[in-house]
Amino acid sequence: MKEYACDVLVIGGGGAGLRAAVAAAEKDSMAKIILALKGKLGISGVTATACSDRMAFHVTLPFTQPVKENNWKYHAEDIYKLGGYASDEDLAQILARNSREAFEYLDRLGVPWIKKGDKPDQFLTDGSMYARACYTGPYTAIHIEEVLIKRIKETQVKIMENIFIVDLIISSSENRVVGALGLDEKDNPIIFKSKATILATGGAGEVFAVSVYPREMTGDGYAMAYRAGADLVNMEFIQIGLSSVATKLACSGSMMRAIPRFVNDKGEEFLEKYFPRNSSLSEIYLTVFQKGASWPISFEHKSHLIDIAVYKEIREGKKVYLDYTRNPKNLKWEELREISNWYKKVKGIDLLSGEELRKIPLERLRRINPEILSWFEKRGFDLMKEGKIEIAPAAQHFQGGVKIRRRAETSVKGLFAAGECAGGQHGANRPGGNALLDCQVFGKIAGLSAIDETGRIGRYKIESKDVEKIYNILKDLNCKSKGEKALLVRSQIQELLFSHASIIRTEEGLSKAFERLREVEREGISVDEKGIKFALETLNLLKVAQMVVGSAMIRKESRGPHIYYRRFEDPEPLPKDDNSWKNKYIVIRKRGEKMQFEIKSVVVVQKSMNHN
Repeated sequence: MKEYACDVLVIGGGGAGLRAAVAAAEKDSMAKIILALKGKLGISGVTATACSDRMAFHVTLPFTQPVKENNWKYHAEDIYKLGGYASDEDLAQILARNSREAFEYLDRLGVPWIKKGDKPDQFLTDGSMYARACYTGPYTAIHIEEVLIKRIKETQVKIMENIFIVDLIISSSENRVVGALGLDEKDNPIIFKSKATILATGGAGEVFAVSVYPREMTGDGYAMAYRAGADLVNMEFIQIGLSSVATKLACSGSMMRAIPRFVNDKGEEFLEKYFPRNSSLSEIYLTVFQKGASWPISFEHKSHLIDIAVYKEIREGKKVYLDYTRNPKNLKWEELREISNWYKKVKGIDLLSGEELRKIPLERLRRINPEILSWFEKRGFDLMKEGKIEIAPAAQHFQGGVKIRRRAETSVKGLFAAGECAGGQHGANRPGGNALLDCQVFGKIAGLSAIDETGRIGRYKIESKDVEKIYNILKDLNCKSKGEKALLVRSQIQELLFSHASIIRTEEGLSKAFERLREVEREGISVDEKGIKFALETLNLLKVAQMVVGSAMIRKESRGPHIYYRRFEDPEPLPKDDNSWKNKYIVIRKRGEKMQFEIKSVVVVQKSMNHN
């Protein structure tokens, strides 16, 4: 069995993992650092593949409104308040306060930000009081990854691709993480010995039948941290939004501001029947427009009615489309001044200046965002020709994760986490663009903290019995003939969560889903033609699914993307319950062989923020 010894082991090669490894290398050029990733650098993972109509990096700069000293505090307030008071307030402050440095570092590395004059252009995203979102276009995340890859290749970091990390190695004598066991391309086992380990494995989009994630995002970091004894938090909060089925593009921003028709495969416009009876068509179309700046479903925004409408149509067996060939029925521009004013003020377009602009959503989309049409065309889909795209609610971001504190440390010694793998910095919602920011801020903090940790650790030893525990799991799984095949189990997990833990969550549905997940675990999983790694991923997904469903069962209220109904047929979900849930979150940990859920208080900064 091959062995690699290092000071810092970074697991994951996306934005957070790259930033962590670079920060560690920049702090100590003599440190041995290994970056182990599941796929190929720059090709696999979320950061390397992420795209939206205008991808945001949220930052407070000196000239960002409101222009005054410590204007980052307004940013921190937005994070905490929009999060529904379900995050640690001090982590929100760290994110906001460090946003400028994170931006300037990427700027120095060469990220091609769109600028107005000599300043980066900033726009307003969902949940923000002020315009803070910087961007390069649809490919902001990819541009960030490109410059970080260039930088990491200038350091001493050893990059190991196509390594699947099976589990963390815990020293039974010291109760700390001392490395990890992995599999190479040929499924040969590898031992990594490390003084400090950073989890930067991203989210778990594969737990849902529909997501914008690459297939390899199976929540490995969540499951590994759980098995190691680390706390996880906010796992019920998953951002879900309407996305293109064919391309996985998040249909936000201009895709909604063009005011397309929402139609099913029978050609019926259906939004009206899911809105309150006293809603006018103009109110509905204004909500569609506002959906452009409130893309993920959120109970706090009226546009969640659109997500529910689409979801219910799909649950009835219909396909749903955004139709850009003509206006929704009875659209009256004279009743939609907010929309026409936005077109004129933000885009310099007079909606009433031409018949095509007034009558054809596709022409409006072409005028306000021609780049998105080119993006579709490059992926083999000609929206100008087809006129409509099939959509579905897709998982986009896990708000929770492995619970971290100010140094990105977890509750297990020697283990750090950053990016989407980490939890506590976001609450139920987050301002658009804070995910990319989070990867850079806490990625750097994790890297620096890991180097500090190595200075406190002398010689370390991995005992054979600690490795044997993991290795025996591999042997048992390879020999197992009982239990469902991994592919069938994965399909069951995805269908259970789409039906019971996505847009609409009910008491009965969540209870049934949780019991079925426990049954699957008892029955076991067997390796199929997909191989051992696929089976191990599926075991991780099964554990993550239990975290999501179990947390959602406990939170009997609606908050952020958690829309909770007593019964599926009820006309309205349960309201937000601040008396019971304000400044509270659900913490998950392993206790023996059981998954424990505990309601705990968030960290609140005692002094109220002073904006002066």
